[in-house]
Amino acid sequence: MKRIFLVSMFQNVSGLLKSVEEVKGKTVTFIPTASKVEKLGFFVKIGKWALRFSGMKVEELDISTASFEQTKAVLVKNDIIYVAGGNTFFLLQELRRSGADQLIIEEVNKGKLYVGESAGAIVACPDIGYSSIMDDPQQAPELTDYRGLGIVDFYVVPHYQSREFKAAAEEIVQRNREQKKLAVINDHQAVWVRGNTSEVLGK
Repeated sequence: MKRIFLVSMFQNVSGLLKSVEEVKGKTVTFIPTASKVEKLGFFVKIGKWALRFSGMKVEELDISTASFEQTKAVLVKNDIIYVAGGNTFFLLQELRRSGADQLIIEEVNKGKLYVGESAGAIVACPDIGYSSIMDDPQQAPELTDYRGLGIVDFYVVPHYQSREFKAAAEEIVQRNREQKKLAVINDHQAVWVRGNTSEVLGK
């Protein structure tokens, strides 16, 4: 059964995760790769601290530099997969180039918990092209196919009404609300997927 937790900013909603999953003592594969082309080091660290504060054990894995064998070993071994925020296009490029995309899909389909933050949430969707309003596709010059992991059948719009992304998020909603099944969340909400059901948690 799929278990997927998609958020804008994990540090704001770690308590929501604990309300639906027992996470204390669990091991986490923490993938910070999306942040490598953005100035988001501090926010990535906060997310990692929030995981540890919740009682989880974090193992960092940069899929842009790790070998396929190392990536597979870490993803299979740990209880939870956490994909941090940054540039969604660079993230998808590196997921596909490294082979981590298929590994993650396999683990999620086996029932492993996937936590996606911002770019990590968008990449879980069927396609990431709609997020070009929020992220720069030129950060991923090798990426020509915008198909996402497809582990959910909807399209996440993170950071709704946030100060930095308010205009971009609103434009995404206006452009896509007729054609796509959108899941619009602010920085204090999460989309919780369990099996074939999904719900927005938080306010």
